[in-house]
Amino acid sequence: MTNINIYCLFDRDDNFYGAYSSLKAIHRDALDLCHREGKGTVYIQGKRDLREPTLKLLRNIFKGQMNVHIQYISAGATAKILKTKLLE
Repeated sequence: MTNINIYCLFDRDDNFYGAYSSLKAIHRDALDLCHREGKGTVYIQGKRDLREPTLKLLRNIFKGQMNVHIQYISAGATAKILKTKLLE
C-alpha cells in the first residue's frame, strides 16, 4: 500500500481548480489565483496570524498533517489548499 498525498485547490467561492501531487505547483497556482482576482500582498492564514507565503512555510505547515486546509488571502481574493490522502 502506497501513501500518496493529494493537494486540492479551491477559490473563495469553493470552486474546484485542480488536484496536485506537487506542493511547488499548487503553491505557484494559489499565488497566481490570488494575484489574478485580488490586489495587494498575498498572505497565508495560519492558526494565529498572517504570514508571507513561501514554499518552505507551506511544507512545514503540512508536515505530518492530514485533512488540513490552508488559505492564501489577498485583498479581494482567497485560495484554499486542502491536503488529503489518496485511498486505494
